Amino acid sequence: MEFKDYYAELGVAADSSEAEIKSAYRKLARKYHPDVSKEPNAEDRFKAVNEAYEVLRDKEKRAAYDQLRARGYRPGDEFDVPPDFGQGGHGHGYEFDLGDVFARGQGGGGAGFSDFFESLFGAAHARRAQQARGQAHGRPPQARRARVQLPLEAVYEGGPQRLQIDGRTLEVKIPAGVREGQSIRLAGQGGQGADLLLEVAYAAHPDFSVEGRDVVFELPLAPWEAALGASVSVPTLGGEVNVKVPPGSNSGRRLRLRGRGLPGTPPGNQYVELQVETPPAASDKEIEAYRAFEQAFPDFDPRTA
Repeated sequence: MEFKDYYAELGVAADSSEAEIKSAYRKLARKYHPDVSKEPNAEDRFKAVNEAYEVLRDKEKRAAYDQLRARGYRPGDEFDVPPDFGQGGHGHGYEFDLGDVFARGQGGGGAGFSDFFESLFGAAHARRAQQARGQAHGRPPQARRARVQLPLEAVYEGGPQRLQIDGRTLEVKIPAGVREGQSIRLAGQGGQGADLLLEVAYAAHPDFSVEGRDVVFELPLAPWEAALGASVSVPTLGGEVNVKVPPGSNSGRRLRLRGRGLPGTPPGNQYVELQVETPPAASDKEIEAYRAFEQAFPDFDPRTA
């Protein structure tokens, strides 16, 4: 299940006032109402707009939803309802009355709510019912946790991966661009009816390091390539690309490959960090070449340049 950005659905900022949200909703609801709209996908857009407004018009639902956004979820992220969702700040729980909500959602052009909405605002009621049963029949099973290291290629591409966990081989759907520290929930895979939460870590890579969603690759250069410029093929997680090294480059300079990092909204970049490598002077000919180089730049002092 993917995370939804209700603010984006209405085209409003996260700090918009109630009046601004209502105004945006009314404008979009008129535009996409399936009885009058000739826009493509009008019914789907009308449902999405209604769902977004149902959350953002209600102070408690909006506050709970904002807490999720504050945890770093973004549109398209693989999402599972956190165990503490619906428990408001300072120990106060949110109460969501879904009876009237879903009655409203099924009218007005069939604007039913998505699985994402139901999982969020149905979760609080399901949790309270589970807690009530737990008082009579014992606590529900706690989710088990395990840590998995994923190759960067798997994080970049996403999709099914066969992982060895506690001696078992499990096929796990990896969300493209999943972040370190994020958990993937496997329902019922934790034993005795419990869920299994897989905490993601990135496996060390021989070519790349990771900074957030950005990927860094160190590119070795010969002194003449750095001085004169060069076109060099470099690896990325999506395949080889050519990079133009500007003349006069020094070690430590970074060249940006926009959007070549890990997927996300927006995607990360790849940075090519230049490392100038000095060839050894072993033969007389090589030593003479360095002497000639020294004489060609009599005023150059790297400690004052």
